[in-house]
Amino acid sequence: MKTSIECQGAGLGLRRTIIDSLHENLPQDIDFFEVAPENWINVGGRLGKQLRAISEQVPLTTHGLSLSVGGVYPLDKDLIRSIKSFLDTHQCPIYSEHLSYSNDGGQLYDLLPMPFTEEAVHHVAERIGQVQDILGRRMAIENVSYYLTPEQAMSEADFVSAVVKEADCDLLLDVNNVYVNSINHNYDPQEFIRSMPAERVSYYHMAGHHVEDDGFIIDSHGADVIDPVWDLLAFTYDLIGVRPTLLERDFNMPDMASLQDEVKRIKQFQNAEELPSGRSAHTAA
Repeated sequence: MKTSIECQGAGLGLRRTIIDSLHENLPQDIDFFEVAPENWINVGGRLGKQLRAISEQVPLTTHGLSLSVGGVYPLDKDLIRSIKSFLDTHQCPIYSEHLSYSNDGGQLYDLLPMPFTEEAVHHVAERIGQVQDILGRRMAIENVSYYLTPEQAMSEADFVSAVVKEADCDLLLDVNNVYVNSINHNYDPQEFIRSMPAERVSYYHMAGHHVEDDGFIIDSHGADVIDPVWDLLAFTYDLIGVRPTLLERDFNMPDMASLQDEVKRIKQFQNAEELPSGRSAHTAA
């Protein structure tokens, strides 16, 4: 399938609230930006020109919000074709979506959990295949945070792995989501990482979250990344290897300097993995 320009290093989610500052002074330590294509398709004027100017300087990756590959309502093929045009226009090296559903004849504006069953594996894998055929390229599917499951005939890890293998797609491994789910559903996050098909992992996400008074975790993307999630990223790099890694921040936006500091920390972990044998992301300063 079609591949685009190479993407590597550490990136930041691009939000309209920061695009003016980026257009004026593109930070050299941010290797790529990620956008939700649905939020930018057919956007023209000043914003469209700014986005184009950014994508001409650094890679632009994409993470969809509304394709609903896990749903039963027919896929929106017009939307998929519009996404294809967006990816081609901006030469986006990565397109990803969530392993969930968000449409039941109308947009639900939430990412709802899949049942962990063989039937669901076959269903979503077939739909991912349809998307890849229209796009003419591989896509990556993301393990999502969830708070309940309609049915759990297999583990989350087995479900994710089965979908990726049957769909013949890539995996966007969200490290924060692994941590969140491991706390909420009481499993070992390192064991989850070990069970992922390493050869399919093309991309990582990092983010912060919110902890309720009772210890339950909400995947908010509205806080700094905490140390246990950084540790899990280091473990993932050691086990699977360095891949392009994105910092997600959607709410409670800090200043650009603080966002850059977290992106730089990702790069420190990545550079530690490239040091001579005997040192790793766990031990590098």
